[in-house]
Amino acid sequence: MTSQHKKFKISVPATSANIGPGFDVLGVAFSLYLTLDCERLPEGSPLQMTYEGEGATSVPLIAEKNLITKTALYVLSTYGIQSLPPLKIHVTNPIPLGRGLGSSGSAVVAGVLLANAAGNLGMTNDRMLDYCLMVERHPDNVAPALFGGFVASFLRELEPEELEPSSIPRSEPTRNGAAQPPTPVTDIGHYIQLGWTKEIKAIAVIPDFEVATEDARAVLPSTYERADKSRSGIYNLQRIAVLTTALSQTPVNADLIHKAMADKVHQPYRNSLIPGMSEMLVRITPKTHPGVVGICLSGAGPTILVLATENFDQIAAAVQEIFMRQPNGGIKSVYKVLDVVHDGAQTHYYD
Repeated sequence: MTSQHKKFKISVPATSANIGPGFDVLGVAFSLYLTLDCERLPEGSPLQMTYEGEGATSVPLIAEKNLITKTALYVLSTYGIQSLPPLKIHVTNPIPLGRGLGSSGSAVVAGVLLANAAGNLGMTNDRMLDYCLMVERHPDNVAPALFGGFVASFLRELEPEELEPSSIPRSEPTRNGAAQPPTPVTDIGHYIQLGWTKEIKAIAVIPDFEVATEDARAVLPSTYERADKSRSGIYNLQRIAVLTTALSQTPVNADLIHKAMADKVHQPYRNSLIPGMSEMLVRITPKTHPGVVGICLSGAGPTILVLATENFDQIAAAVQEIFMRQPNGGIKSVYKVLDVVHDGAQTHYYD
């Protein structure tokens, strides 16, 4: 990009991580987009930032505190640029916050793309992934947001000094520090895009409460005993090997996918955080609800993700009914029927 482009638009898809047995491995990008409409302002003008959608009443609009712009400032600082250029930025966010649909990961990806466009940095997508992973340490969220589609990913082992510079603005938790942090090493994360048959859509049933990622992590065991390793580790490895191929095949084998989406690594420990989830996993099946292909927790929750080929409204209503039967008046929810999108984050430039 050159400075002659006065306007540009950034779009980043929502994601779901931990698909079925793929804890910290599998993620998928959905047709729900965080967007930034940006316009360059005359030199000397202050940054102007407006925001609509999810989090509009709570998300800070100060550059050093907003996750999008804070991430952008971090990236720019490694290039010796100490501030964002004068911009007018309007953020539109339909991705619910704290619901397991990758809102923080999408914000981090948007921030890296913002820095790349605003600073004319010319980074490749793979290099932008390095920056994303220095801020958001979950490649199963940021890789599908950046690249699109159904993605398997992992982090390579890094030295402590490569992972923990205090100046990096983490998303969990975010923090500030020195003016010019070290430039990230290369190839922090590795990924591969997997096949996903177009017949399968995702129903995201989003309950009216949040689960913080740190709380969802806190309920997991710090270690797995030997018996648990053979039961949960091997159990998940067997299923992930089958699932990653089964989701790409036509005709859809709903029974096989449903069985392969079972998990024993994280979902059983998070039952206490998501009322009704254990019942949903048992009752929402291909046999009880035609069209169902599989069901799992989306990310760290509390959103329930149902993969399906038809009868989307009826399946969503069945999940919502279980939420509403929970104690203390039930839990309200909304749902979205989403496509898997194979184009990830994009920047479009306008004269």
